[in-house]
Amino acid sequence: MPDFNCCGLPVDPISHEMMLVLAARNLCLAEQEELSIMTLCPGCNGTLHKVNRILKENDRVREKVNSFLKEDGMEFRGNIEVKHLIQVLGDVVGPERIKEKIVNPFNGLKVTEHYGCHILRPAEYMSFDSSENPTVLRRLIEPTGAECLDYVNKTECCGYPIIAINENIPFQLARDKLKHIKETGAEALITICPSCYLAFDINQSRIEKLFNEKFGIPVLHYPELLALALGIKSDELAFKDHRVKISKNIER
Repeated sequence: MPDFNCCGLPVDPISHEMMLVLAARNLCLAEQEELSIMTLCPGCNGTLHKVNRILKENDRVREKVNSFLKEDGMEFRGNIEVKHLIQVLGDVVGPERIKEKIVNPFNGLKVTEHYGCHILRPAEYMSFDSSENPTVLRRLIEPTGAECLDYVNKTECCGYPIIAINENIPFQLARDKLKHIKETGAEALITICPSCYLAFDINQSRIEKLFNEKFGIPVLHYPELLALALGIKSDELAFKDHRVKISKNIER
């Protein structure tokens, strides 16, 4: 989609109508290509998935949005789907097919998972996994050979969305999660949301200084974990840009 725009999520608190139009325009671009959308960002996924469903089901809203899209020569028709990367890997590709491709299994590596809010909520729209007891990320981690450990408040927000307004709240939320993760003895935290990754990796040193605590928990975005297990070399994955150093045990 060479002419795609922002998904609309950041402007929703200011103008819900503008959010609907921005998301709908992206959906129309995909419809023109006769292709569904796969997203990497849960926020984009949540917005596009929700708006796609609203416009398919609500005639009044669809007519209103189409009146704006008409000025750009577009019309929402509702003939594509929106899925996040892990939904495609979990439901379309499947853990068994992934396991067949693994060449460097992480046997013995203990990790924890963090989902992020928009991939699971609101539950009435994001219904491909349980919002209270999700399993899709665990099912995708296990084929790599890593053991996924449970911890307290696994599904709670990292707080990152409000960091521009108030740093104290997201730092406290992330700190609470890091404390519980450390208690498990996990060697890494696996994320699927770019914003959550930033919250735990880039801000981890700031949280340590603020609360005078040491965590030292490496944070891997799931595609990085999968890439290593598939045999892609670590120097191709920009690990040098991680703020929390990736342990030699993980790279080995």
